[in-house]
Amino acid sequence: MELFSISMALPFFFFFSIYLCLLIRSFLSSYGRRPKLPLPPGTLGWPYIGETFQLYSRDPNLFFSSKVKRYGSIFKTHILGCPCVMVSSPEAAKFVLVTKSHLFKPTFPAGKERLLGKQAIFFHQGKYHSKLRKLVLRSFMPNSIHSRVSDIETLAIDFLRSLEGKSVDNTFLELKTYSFTVALMSIFGKEEMKYSQDLKRCYYVLEKGYNSMPLNLPGTLFHKSMAARRELGGILADILNRRRQRQMKYHDLLDSFMNHKEGLTDEQITDNIIGIIFAARDTTASVLTWIVKYLADNPTVLQAVTEEQEGVIAEKRRSLTWEDTRKMPLTWRVIQETLRIASILSFTFREAIEDVEYEGYLIPKGWKVMPLFRNIHHNPDIFPDPTRFDPSRFEHAPEPNTFLGFGNGIHSCPGKELSKLEILVLLHHLTTKYRWSLKGSSNGIQYGPFALPQDGLPIELHRKCAQNLGTRGPLGLNCT
Repeated sequence: MELFSISMALPFFFFFSIYLCLLIRSFLSSYGRRPKLPLPPGTLGWPYIGETFQLYSRDPNLFFSSKVKRYGSIFKTHILGCPCVMVSSPEAAKFVLVTKSHLFKPTFPAGKERLLGKQAIFFHQGKYHSKLRKLVLRSFMPNSIHSRVSDIETLAIDFLRSLEGKSVDNTFLELKTYSFTVALMSIFGKEEMKYSQDLKRCYYVLEKGYNSMPLNLPGTLFHKSMAARRELGGILADILNRRRQRQMKYHDLLDSFMNHKEGLTDEQITDNIIGIIFAARDTTASVLTWIVKYLADNPTVLQAVTEEQEGVIAEKRRSLTWEDTRKMPLTWRVIQETLRIASILSFTFREAIEDVEYEGYLIPKGWKVMPLFRNIHHNPDIFPDPTRFDPSRFEHAPEPNTFLGFGNGIHSCPGKELSKLEILVLLHHLTTKYRWSLKGSSNGIQYGPFALPQDGLPIELHRKCAQNLGTRGPLGLNCT
């Protein structure tokens, strides 16, 4: 009977032991496991399309501010086919762009990446990115571009002369021609400028597909842009072959790419040339367009800038030098304030390379992360009365991570000095030799995707009378 009782109890103890082991294992596992983090609040919109149209079809300020008001400084959304996390505080921007930049690789939506080229500097980090950045900086730092002042000045003078006495229907489009020409000269030097018209024609088709849905089907905008991209690649291949045959030494970005001791493939060179044109053209033209508007809207600032520019060459009439461009502090503050208030780039794209925790939320691996520059620049706690144009804000350096006009961290704009130079040179001749007035309504803003004055800012541009040059500033008489 006792043996029978023991035999009956054995299965119970056996299963109880298994249960106890499983319970202990589960407890230990739960104790050591990190609790699952929630995604940031927000909505993802329609499948695939997401909230792309809501962002790009209206003032992005409305989209961003409504999201921030509802969800706070971090929220999720879905644009251009990608799930995204948007962050809108200086601390978050520093986290993504500086402190933990190794966890977020630079990226763009898939369509733009295909059009620019996967080997472009924007999409990489680590050794390859560092090598490319050094090559670009070597060509665009002050000690490299100081000798180009006279060439850029010639382009600026010729550009303004082509417009004087005319009714300019779209200032932005005209300024794109100027910034495009400066970009080509900086990349190829003077020798390859004969290719400029073909490069311009192909690039203008290519850029139309940057913010289109990446559907490479006949008849679509993206398909046409991809075709232009292939033709552009062929033109660049001809330029590369021509240079190799010449075996001459040049002093431009292409020479830096081609003759670097570690070597870049033709694909890498092509992708990065197209990428540099993309980065240099529209952004600079957009900034200049806004400056033209803000100076027209603020005659006191315009008068002060004009007087500063006249003072640079007051002793004698001569060409600008690099040293002259260092004597324009007020004009530089105007550029900075324009970058802040217009916020040409509303945000930048990064991609999480692994799951990342921020402020108690999960940023999943593969999701895009977008620091919102515009929200930071328009935060009244950082910049009081943020919609007022006030260059004096930059008489003192802004707090760290609050001004992101050229980005931040290791992926900040390597062409900053070149962009600054071409803007200063053009403004010098614009303010000292010309007067302009805005046509029609000048208060509207359009987005596509850069924020621009309505209709690209139509203006009337006239040369000042000779007797008023250097004496009466921007209020000289109309001489046409």
